[in-house]
Amino acid sequence: MVKKIVSLILVAGIISAMVSSCAKKRDIIPLSDVTHIEDNRYSCTFDDIEHEFILCLPDKTKDAPLVLMLHGAGESADAMRRTTEFDEMAVPEGYAVCYVDGAVDKASTSPIKGWNAGTADGENRDTEFLVSLATYLENEYKLDTGRTFVAGFSYGGFMGYRLAVEAPDIFEAIVSVAGVMPLTMWDKKNERSDVGIFQISGSNDDIIPRREAGSSGSAIAPPIEDVISYWAEAEGLDLLSEETVGNNSTLTRYGSGDKEPQVWHLLVDNGYHSWPSESITGIDTNSLILEFLNMW
Repeated sequence: MVKKIVSLILVAGIISAMVSSCAKKRDIIPLSDVTHIEDNRYSCTFDDIEHEFILCLPDKTKDAPLVLMLHGAGESADAMRRTTEFDEMAVPEGYAVCYVDGAVDKASTSPIKGWNAGTADGENRDTEFLVSLATYLENEYKLDTGRTFVAGFSYGGFMGYRLAVEAPDIFEAIVSVAGVMPLTMWDKKNERSDVGIFQISGSNDDIIPRREAGSSGSAIAPPIEDVISYWAEAEGLDLLSEETVGNNSTLTRYGSGDKEPQVWHLLVDNGYHSWPSESITGIDTNSLILEFLNMW
């Protein structure tokens, strides 16, 4: 009887390992024409759309975590890098940081670069592109496939939520700064999830619907309070803490007592639709993001 129980335990362990090893098995369309332009700037093609990206690597790339940085609508990888300066802090801590250029959507007549985050009927296959890019970088530089993250600002944050819903096998956590969860992704969400979420919202940001601010009544996207509640409940998390940070801003953390997954929400007091500046808010945004990502 004891031998039978031990055998069952071993079989269960083998099955669990097999499931874990297959967690990232999906049909991935490879990038084409990956070209080194100059310095740390590269170009690539996916689905006949050319993208550029800026890649900042640590001294040791083997088993390094990866963060894809997604800019807002009408912006660029260059602008995202200048605004956030995220690589200046993350790379010395051993992270590979990749600022990615979005593209003009095939279905749009607008010349604005962005992401097909699910807010409109776009044709660009941005989920597949970002999965392909992450996979290429993981393989090319032997990065840690269990620590691949996304940090997006504004529309880049919208896209982050789409990746959390459609590619949880690739991305362990997303950081959304001034982003919302598109209604199409809200409707598509799973009952259970294990993707970490860090939402940063400004109390005066009229783009992010908040029930508390009375800005959710006419919004298409769900109130950010509901979004945070969903992710916490989907991951089976409890409220861990609520603390004041910076100049009277509030950081709420949900967790299970273990390291991950976790859901955080930073409500920046008097914050607007921007990447929070320490000189104004008293919050070192990049340090806080790295504190969150370091849990994985």
